[in-house]
Amino acid sequence: MTRVTSTPLGRGREFDRIRAIAAALGPRAPELGNDCAFIKTGDTTLALTTDVSVEGIHFRREWLSLEEIGWRAAVASLSDLAAAGADPIGVLVALTVPGGEGEPTFTSVMSGVGDAVALAGGTVLGGDLSRGAAISLAVTAVGAAPRPMRRSGAGPGNDVWVTGALGGARAAVAAWNAGREPDPGARARFARPEPRISAGRWLAAHGATAMLDLSDGLAGDAGHLAAASRVTIRIQLERLPCHPAVPAEARAAGEPAPVFAARGGEDYELLVALPPEVLPDAGIALTRIGRVEAGDIGGSVLELGGHQVSLASYDHFA
Repeated sequence: MTRVTSTPLGRGREFDRIRAIAAALGPRAPELGNDCAFIKTGDTTLALTTDVSVEGIHFRREWLSLEEIGWRAAVASLSDLAAAGADPIGVLVALTVPGGEGEPTFTSVMSGVGDAVALAGGTVLGGDLSRGAAISLAVTAVGAAPRPMRRSGAGPGNDVWVTGALGGARAAVAAWNAGREPDPGARARFARPEPRISAGRWLAAHGATAMLDLSDGLAGDAGHLAAASRVTIRIQLERLPCHPAVPAEARAAGEPAPVFAARGGEDYELLVALPPEVLPDAGIALTRIGRVEAGDIGGSVLELGGHQVSLASYDHFA
C-alpha cells in the first residue's frame, strides 16, 4: 500500500491539494507535511523550506516599499526555520519582476531580502532572475537543526503556548482596505515581521514536542498541528495576546478582539506544545493559550467565554 504522507494534514483546500500531490507522487515523496524538509547528513540535520510571495496576492506595492517586499518574503521562509528549531544558513531567491522595470527594482527587493537574512544570522546564497507579469519571490531557506521540530509530537497533557502578540498584520491590512493609514506598530508587523529564530532554538532545546509558525492564522494553524499530532487542541481565545492595534480594528470589523486576532495571518509567531513541567525562559515572550487533549478530531477546539466558536483562517485558494 502506498504511504500518502508521513504527517497527517489538516483541513483546507491547500492541504487537499497537497494530499492529492502526495498521492500522485507516492513513494517518490514520502515525507510531506511539515514546515521544513529534513536531510540527515553526518552529524547535522539540514532543514529546507520554500515560500512564495506574489504581488496582488500576498502584498500590494502601494502598501510597501520594494525593500519591505523583499524583507517579508524572506521572513516567510525564515519563520519556517524558526518553527523547526533551526539555525539559518542562508536563502536562495527566484525573483520575477515585470519586464518594463530595470535594475533598481531587482536590487531594492534583494536588499530587503539581504537585510532580513542578515538579521537571522544567514546570507544570500544565490538564486535566479526572470521577467513576468508582477513581482514574485520564491525564497528557499536552508538551516541546520540540532533537534528538528515537527508539527507531529504533541501529546495529551501538553500545554499550548504562543510567542509574541497576534493580529497586528491583519489590523494593518484591515486599515489599508478601509482606506486608512494603519497604526504604525501594526504596519511594522505586516511590513517587517521578525522570524522567531532564537525562541525556536530555545524551545526545541528545552522539551518542545511540536511546533509550527502562524502564517495562515491561529484558527487554522492550530488545527494543522492537531491533525499532525493526532490529538485535539483546545484553545481559550480570551487568553490570546493581542497586538495593541487589534481592539480598534476588531470593533470596526464587528468582531471580538480575540476572534479578530485568531483569524489573522502572517503574524509569523510560533505555536508550540510543551510538557507542563517546562517553564519557558523569562526572556521569551510566551503566553499559554490552551492544552492538548486525547482524541483525534482532525483539528482544534476554539472557545470564547466557555462557548465553542468556529473560525476560518486564510485560504490560499479562495
